[in-house]
Amino acid sequence: MTKPIVVRKSPIHGKGVFAKRRIEANELIGVYEGERTRRNGTYVLWVEYDDGEVVGINGRNSLRYLNHRKKPNAVCWGEELFALKAIPPGEEITIDYGEEWASVD
Repeated sequence: MTKPIVVRKSPIHGKGVFAKRRIEANELIGVYEGERTRRNGTYVLWVEYDDGEVVGINGRNSLRYLNHRKKPNAVCWGEELFALKAIPPGEEITIDYGEEWASVD
């Protein structure tokens, strides 16, 4: 299966992740890959697991370029990124970074 995403210049910020083809609602887009870390950084995704454990993942693949939106079209469940709705080709894939970013869209 080929990746449904491509990285390119983003109108939101720097680089972004874009759909190469139509991505269906609830479809797995990819897995956020990287080394576990306890330090925050530009490409660190913080994941809270069901048991309450919080782990930072220092992104090493294309998903490290996910940008923030208050009303995102994707969500991370653990390290896995899923589409919240159908995403047409060419649309930037975004996630909500959380409460600290509530005033930014």
